[in-house]
Amino acid sequence: MTSTRPLRADAARNRRRLLAAAADEFAERGLDASVADIARRAGVGKGTVFRHFATKDDLISAIVFDRIDALNTVGERLLEAADPGAALLEFLTVAAHQRQQLDLSFLQEAGELTAEVARVRTQMFHTVHTLVDRAREHGAVRADVTGADIILLMCAPNHVTSYVPDAPPDLWRRYLAIIFDGLRPEGAHPLPHPPPAVP
Repeated sequence: MTSTRPLRADAARNRRRLLAAAADEFAERGLDASVADIARRAGVGKGTVFRHFATKDDLISAIVFDRIDALNTVGERLLEAADPGAALLEFLTVAAHQRQQLDLSFLQEAGELTAEVARVRTQMFHTVHTLVDRAREHGAVRADVTGADIILLMCAPNHVTSYVPDAPPDLWRRYLAIIFDGLRPEGAHPLPHPPPAVP
């Protein structure tokens, strides 16, 4: 994760396969997933895993980094959108869809954040705050909604559907629509509590 030297094509391909296999393995087995099982799923030897990631924690950090970095790429593109309200909704949709495909949020609690993961997370939080500020300034969301509120709500559509047995895979869209309607200024009532202190 910290090397600046570009990987050879085959090494880069192995790294992508390892990250995908590890994400699937962690999603199925949790943090108890073994390096041997991850290597087998990726179709490589354990030595290949350790050539890319010295420890299991390094592998977890790489997965979390890639997930957050992908959201950053989307968010930064949306900062240039002509419709700030639609941009914020698109960002929340991408975030919820990413989590619906494979919820790995528990990995972020697996250990200390690496400096790189902390950096991209801070960058994402800044992007979310900016998206919300733009939407609020254009009257697309209510005046008392903050970036901190949105950061906390990003997980909500998927969290809600996790309580529904055999939920349809796109049920999260219903709850995202309810959330976004609640963000709109039309018919809004004052919120009963100030926003929390989220970076």
